[in-house]
Amino acid sequence: MLPEYETLPIIIFTGKSLSIQEEIRIKKYASAIVLKTAESYQRLMDEIIHFLHLVESEEDKKRKKSASFSVTKDILLNKRVLIVDDDIRNIFSLTKLLEMHTMIVSTASNGNEALEMVNNNTYDMILMDMMMPELDGYMTMESIRKNDQFLTLPIIAVTAKTMLGDRQKCIESGASDYISKPVDSDQLISLMRVWLQKK
Repeated sequence: MLPEYETLPIIIFTGKSLSIQEEIRIKKYASAIVLKTAESYQRLMDEIIHFLHLVESEEDKKRKKSASFSVTKDILLNKRVLIVDDDIRNIFSLTKLLEMHTMIVSTASNGNEALEMVNNNTYDMILMDMMMPELDGYMTMESIRKNDQFLTLPIIAVTAKTMLGDRQKCIESGASDYISKPVDSDQLISLMRVWLQKK
């Protein structure tokens, strides 16, 4: 690669389900990968805006970063989020991240507990781990979507991408979008901002 292009951001926008090996190869050269879904164009735009900020002058970056953070903080302020995960380490790290962004966080350690909490509380968004014992994330999302009241509730699937097609399965089971482990904090906040803007 020519030196002048080494820091040029590259975003891959594809409708192809990528294997883990393909994604690893692409990430050597790409700054972000966006898979086509019903809402992917908004997510693509968000990624483009993010990388445009990176190539601006240092002075502009500081100004835009401050403005961007203010917008994000306003959108996330006091939004109620339910984290569903059976791993206490994941719950701890995600809770810490979201509370830094002034969000109100509740947690559930399994699918059954999540269903009970969703039916008895009001949430603006759910972060759903896919791999849980007994009632996994797929079945939990399907159960949530059976209630018309929750058809538009944003649910972000958190997946380990262990198999080709996992992401499509997440969408078919009721996920609004997905993010892979290990979770990239900036990407997660950006993704949450996109979906909360739609509410």
